Amino acid sequence: MEKTQNDPLLTLSVSDFLAITNQILDTAYPIVAVEGEVASLRVSQGKWVFFDLKDATGSVSCFMTVWQMRLAIQDGMQVVVRATPKLTDRGRFSLTVQQVRPVGEGNLKKSFELLRQRLANDGLFAPERKRLLPSMPHHIAVISSPQAAGYADFVKIVNQRWGGLQIDVWPVTVQGVSAPDQIIQALQRCNAYMPAPQMIVIIRGGGSADDLSVFNDEALVRAIAASRIPTVVGVGHETDETLADLAADVRAATPSNAAQLIVPDVAGLRDMIHTLLQRMMQAVHREVESCQIVQQMSMRQIYQNLVRRYSMLEQQAIGLRRQLQAYDPQAMLARGYALVHGTVEPGQSITIERQHDIIIAEVHHVESK
Repeated sequence: MEKTQNDPLLTLSVSDFLAITNQILDTAYPIVAVEGEVASLRVSQGKWVFFDLKDATGSVSCFMTVWQMRLAIQDGMQVVVRATPKLTDRGRFSLTVQQVRPVGEGNLKKSFELLRQRLANDGLFAPERKRLLPSMPHHIAVISSPQAAGYADFVKIVNQRWGGLQIDVWPVTVQGVSAPDQIIQALQRCNAYMPAPQMIVIIRGGGSADDLSVFNDEALVRAIAASRIPTVVGVGHETDETLADLAADVRAATPSNAAQLIVPDVAGLRDMIHTLLQRMMQAVHREVESCQIVQQMSMRQIYQNLVRRYSMLEQQAIGLRRQLQAYDPQAMLARGYALVHGTVEPGQSITIERQHDIIIAEVHHVESK
């Protein structure tokens, strides 16, 4: 850097000129917001994003990293960029973009669809990834702005439906430039917190499409999908849909609906238990009556079986008695027969027993028939 007598101006080297100019730009415009139409968008090496931002009469080059482009954009889309102006080493003026945001309902919707398709292709919205919530939780974490009306409605309904629930609140901003990163940090802290909550609930009340675009931030959507703890997202009104909704394990239409989904209704449970008890008592009465009928039928059957058995045994006894009578020696004698005792050989005595007397006789002769 030199200054001569003939030329009062300082003579700068190219590097000094670029450095001084960037210092002036950094002092005067440390960060600017510029709106325009995206043109010549391209991604280099999967890391760097280059595009032009133009309007009817002008155009400026823009540069950013892929990880900073957290909403999908394409050529022709109207956006606002937050950026730092600077001269590159080759003397080319450009904006180093920190954040890009679509402007207008049509562009927001287009960005939404582009990013949704990309994330769906990565499997972030697959139904098989969804996890069930505990039916009767006792410990939950809530990520929201405690000053928001949606948060107040949520807490009121939870306490009305299910008392005694431990609620850990992680306060964040739910709209604006810093909101996505604050919610991501809260998610990470919830996942690392011990004892771990049974679920994480992210809520925000209604707002414009631009306000709700916070929940279409790619990094935030991926953080919700990566949570090791089941997530519930209740953002906006019933007709609103965000990519955070699609990535969550359970999507609630509103913060109030989120409260209804995560805890049971004590009054409803009481009525249900009462109804179940009545049904159980009715079932027990029916079972007792059925058992009594079966018992009566069994007793009748047993009695009939016993009667049949007694009759059969009685007939058997009569038959046996007749057999005994038929073989009774006294009966034989009564019919004129006699019983002979002794050795039937000539010269031997034998005893002959008849019904009314006994005869002693001597054997004179034995002859075979």
